[in-house]
Amino acid sequence: MSTATTEPLAKPGDRPGAAPGTAAPLDLAELTGLRTVPARHPWRWAAGLATVVVLAQFAHGLATNPGWDWATFRLFFTADAILRAVGRTVELTFYGTVLGFLIGAVVAAMRLSRSAILQTVAWAYVWVFRSIPLIVQLVFWFNLSYLYKRFGFGIPFGPTFGDVETVGVLGALGAAVLGLGLHQAAFAAEIIRGGVIAVDPGQREAAAALGVPRWRQAWRIVLPQAMRGILPAAANEVISLFKGTSVVYVMAIGELFYQVQVVYGRTGRVVPMLMVATVWYVLLTTVLSIGQYYVERYFARGADRTPPPTPLQRVRALVRGLRARTATAATTGGRS
Repeated sequence: MSTATTEPLAKPGDRPGAAPGTAAPLDLAELTGLRTVPARHPWRWAAGLATVVVLAQFAHGLATNPGWDWATFRLFFTADAILRAVGRTVELTFYGTVLGFLIGAVVAAMRLSRSAILQTVAWAYVWVFRSIPLIVQLVFWFNLSYLYKRFGFGIPFGPTFGDVETVGVLGALGAAVLGLGLHQAAFAAEIIRGGVIAVDPGQREAAAALGVPRWRQAWRIVLPQAMRGILPAAANEVISLFKGTSVVYVMAIGELFYQVQVVYGRTGRVVPMLMVATVWYVLLTTVLSIGQYYVERYFARGADRTPPPTPLQRVRALVRGLRARTATAATTGGRS
């Protein structure tokens, strides 16, 4: 017994190349008689070409203009005096950041408290220290011994048990760290407060309904979520503080910009020495930006379960792919 298969007969509406009984996709070019062409963006290409030309001219000037004096740049870029100044700049940034965010966290907690007195004092602190320029604050703290010759320790408005000279406690470096830290604290307080109030109040309400203690609510629930909003602005403030340390040159502290000024004041090589400072600032800012990227990635785990690969992971994946293709080509070539 034999079996036969039947195929659906072609219909008048069927198109060539399509299965019988089915309609082929419509071709708009056939229906309208118009040819589809890709969109062209001549002005976009012109702007890109002009940008490339300008960058090429700038790079050519960097390479050929003798005024840049790259020989002097290479001579002083890794000089001992410059490296010590870079270390002092990093030191000022570290101390100012730690002091600023410690005080800022306290001020932010005061502004978020239910005490009218604490809220008012914290608001006044932020108002004053954000209003006064950093250089004015530094000069004021540097001359604090003019107002207070000695610091005393004892009962407020009562007897003093001991005192020390202000100059001995608050020298140039101490005044710089204090000024940078207090200035940074005003901005850090607002950054922290903004990150905390951005967290959905329902998170705290749910935690309170479950009986979670208040300190645990803040540490384990509110703060990890607030960090996603705090970190970008906080990193920007740290980078601004790192560059702002150049202001302490008025106190004759040997940070990077001050040391560069000393060198070009002695040699007269202003442009190459400014390039030395510029490149060091760019390098250290890049390191801070890389650290910011990985810290933000760490705190984003709760919101993004599958974060995109890091640049290092992408490079590793590219290397593995190239190795796999090379091995496959070698195997195929051996077989042939």
